[in-house]
Parts: sequence; C-alpha cells; structure tokens
Amino acid sequence: MSAPKLGLHLSAEEHPPGFLVQTATKAEEAGFDFVTVSDHFHPWTTSQGESPMVWAVLGAIAQATERVGVGTAVTCPTIRTHPAIVAHAAATVAAMMPGRFFLGVGTGERLNESIHGDRWPSAPVRREMLAEAVEVMRALWTGDVVRAHRGRHYTVEHARLFTLPDAPPPIVVSGFGPQAVELAGRIGDGYMHVAPDAESVEAFRAAGGAGKPCYGKLDTCVAADDATARRIAFETWPTSALQGEIGQELATPEHYEQAAATVTEEHVAEGILCSNDAKQHLDAIAEYADAGFDHVVVQQCGSDQERLIALYAQEVLPDARAPRSRPPA
Repeated sequence: MSAPKLGLHLSAEEHPPGFLVQTATKAEEAGFDFVTVSDHFHPWTTSQGESPMVWAVLGAIAQATERVGVGTAVTCPTIRTHPAIVAHAAATVAAMMPGRFFLGVGTGERLNESIHGDRWPSAPVRREMLAEAVEVMRALWTGDVVRAHRGRHYTVEHARLFTLPDAPPPIVVSGFGPQAVELAGRIGDGYMHVAPDAESVEAFRAAGGAGKPCYGKLDTCVAADDATARRIAFETWPTSALQGEIGQELATPEHYEQAAATVTEEHVAEGILCSNDAKQHLDAIAEYADAGFDHVVVQQCGSDQERLIALYAQEVLPDARAPRSRPPA
C-alpha cells in the first residue's frame, strides 16, 4: 500500500499574504509534497483577522517555490467570481508553475459568496451552478473561442484565453454528502474531504472517480504541550466545532462568532489533533490512508507554523512515506 502524499494547508483566514508565502517556502524546504491555500473574502471570525486575495498569494508562491505542488482549498467559481474569471486566474497561475497547480473547487459559503447582495441559493442549485462553472472553465482552457455559452446560470460570449499552461490544471472537487460526492465523481479530476470517510471515497470512485486522487484534510495544533495546543485551537478555530450545514449558511464573521459562543475547548479538541506526539500524527495520517485518501493536507492552528513544520520534517514525513501493509479485511 503506497504512502499518501503529504501537504501543508496555508490558512488565509489567519495569516497575512507575506507570511503565507514564507510558510510555503518553508514547507517546500521541509519536504512536503504540496501546499493548499484557502480562498476567502472574509475570515470565519473577526479575531482570525485576515483574508488576502488568493490569486495574488498564488502568484507570489509560484515565484518563491520551485518544486512543491500548490492548490486552492477551495475556490468557489460560481457567485462571487464568475467562472470565466476563475478560469483566467487559474490558467495564469498554472502557467507560472508548470505541472504544479491544481484548482480545488466547491459550492462555497454564504460568508464569502453573497458580498454583492446576491441571493444565497439552495444546496441543489449550488451544485448545479458548480457543474456548469466547471464546464465553462474547461471550455476556456482549450484555448478555443467560447462563442456563445448560454447556460442556466452563466453566459459567456466570444471569450478566449490566450495565456494558458501546457495542460489544464486538474480540478479537485470538495464535497460532503451523497449528492456532492456523486457530483465530484462526475465532474472532478480528484476529490477533497475533511474527514477519513471511506464511504465517501468509495462513492466518489463509483461515480466516475476511479483512479483519481483523493485529498483528506487533517486539522492539528502542535504546541509546547497538549494543554497549550488545545487553548490555541480553541482561540483560533472555535467554528471548527459547529455541526451540520451552518458552515455554509451564515453571512458574516460576527454571525459565526455568535454561533460559536457556546463552543468549549473540549468541543474543539474533539475535531482537532492537539498534540506534539509524532505517533499520534502518523496514526491520524494512516487513518486517512486506510480510508482511501492518497493525499493528506495538514493544517496547523495559530501563528507557530514552524513548530509543526519541524515536527513533520524530523519525525513524521520520513515514517509516513514508508511503505505500509494493507490492513486485513
């Protein structure tokens, strides 16, 4: 059983653009296979305090790194930004880092997508919009003129991209729940999830995703001790403990702060690995691998990214890449 590729997530909700670029270079130097960057207009809470434009950050990362793969986690190409504009931006970034960029996409959150005053659509409509957006982007990435796309949600007239990569960037689709997973299998070049959910991986593969990469996200906090890690995780990501569809439905960071007012440190620690024990990290990565994920991207809560990077460089990456036996059925 091959070992998963390991990435580091760059949280644009927490960190300014220069810090994100510096962290990407440190991740590359430490031996991570790839990095991902979040694409938000707002942070989840005002205390997180940042939200740089992802495409500017990606351009800087393209120039600051040489080897590491880079992807968005995730971009919503449907409401805030027209898919033709996302196609343009993604093509330029992919041309700046040949063979290294993938476009992670999803149906988005009201927090980011309703800033123009647009109505926030229902989940089925958002999935329909994403499918059409992917169709538009792929048409533009051919380099041909899109003369008259008049779909249910988007119109594109006589548009052509002139700056293109040698090959279009893979589209990795984030999805939770049966309908979203089926959509990812049908339209995506890969799948992304935030839990070691073997059932979703199997459904993705059955819907057309056989042989395509699956990305799992592992939230962590590495600090001097576990108590400090739990405190930092709670202070920076109280929203991580919110359940259900609330993550897509609230409109402002202030609303998320109100929703998280009853969240406790213990609630957050249930979903975020708060430990500097390398074995616990290796066990968590193995859980994703056993569920069928061949890529695992790790997020470190808080400003001390170097502590996690050092732990992984010294104790996690070497062991995680060792060949593993498949567990018995």
